[in-house]
Amino acid sequence: MFPPFDPERRDDRKLRQRLLVRGEVPIRVLIPNIFTLVGLCAGLTAIRMGIEHRWDMAVAALVFAAFLDGIDGHVARLLKASTRFGAELDSLADFVNFGVAPAIILFAWSLEDLKSLGWIAVLVFAVCSALRLARFNASLDQTDQPIWKKSFFVGVPAPAGAIIVLLPIYAQDLGLHWPSLTPLVLLYTIAVALLMVSNLPTFSIKMLGQRIHREYVPPLFVLAALFIALLLTYPAHTLFVGSLAYLALLPVGAYRYLVAKRKAEAFAKAQNGGVAPRESGLKSEHETTGMSTDL
Repeated sequence: MFPPFDPERRDDRKLRQRLLVRGEVPIRVLIPNIFTLVGLCAGLTAIRMGIEHRWDMAVAALVFAAFLDGIDGHVARLLKASTRFGAELDSLADFVNFGVAPAIILFAWSLEDLKSLGWIAVLVFAVCSALRLARFNASLDQTDQPIWKKSFFVGVPAPAGAIIVLLPIYAQDLGLHWPSLTPLVLLYTIAVALLMVSNLPTFSIKMLGQRIHREYVPPLFVLAALFIALLLTYPAHTLFVGSLAYLALLPVGAYRYLVAKRKAEAFAKAQNGGVAPRESGLKSEHETTGMSTDL
């Protein structure tokens, strides 16, 4: 009745072929896809909550979808279960969660007052989200990126764009929204949409590295617990401040990228004939910063 599941694992094709001959698929390959599907359900629930004008629940579902999107890739890498199928499924889910859901929520919340203009604004946001995801899919097979670029994103990631575009809704809970500001909401929506498809370098979580010193572990746990407590207790305040902080860090990220680029170029010129660090096979401190085309 159903076609056999073929995840097309890229890291171990011989094992994949051997298992598929026997009609078997490792359970660990399915786990990241389950996280992705749960996140998709959360995004669809956010759409429903937005249509029903239950803004708190809509935002909560969208934040939960963003959380799952942030961990499914890490789970796949930890389990060595990264597949092309999972990457495609993740992109499709991301378009619904971070392209369609925020657009419908914003339109139902405020932009429908502007009628066609409001609808055009949310269409632009959804289209820009789709373009960003398409650019990401096109870059999956590119392996010629310098190592130092992997700590930066190209433009605002789709999950971050979905969170910060709902900033006016957080502001409403703080008593900062008036109906006369709806045109500003329209302009803000279009601005965030353009940031997603721009070439603006933005900070990536990858720049934190894969390991930390032991003395930093307890403070990290405390900060994580504090953030979760604030998010659960004061969600609107936490998301409002977090969105403003992210927007304020955009120029900082661009500056850090330019600095890292200049250092990498200087290091390349110092090599024989200007060979880049990646090509020469040598590692340096400049490889600890960089730019990625992830979502």
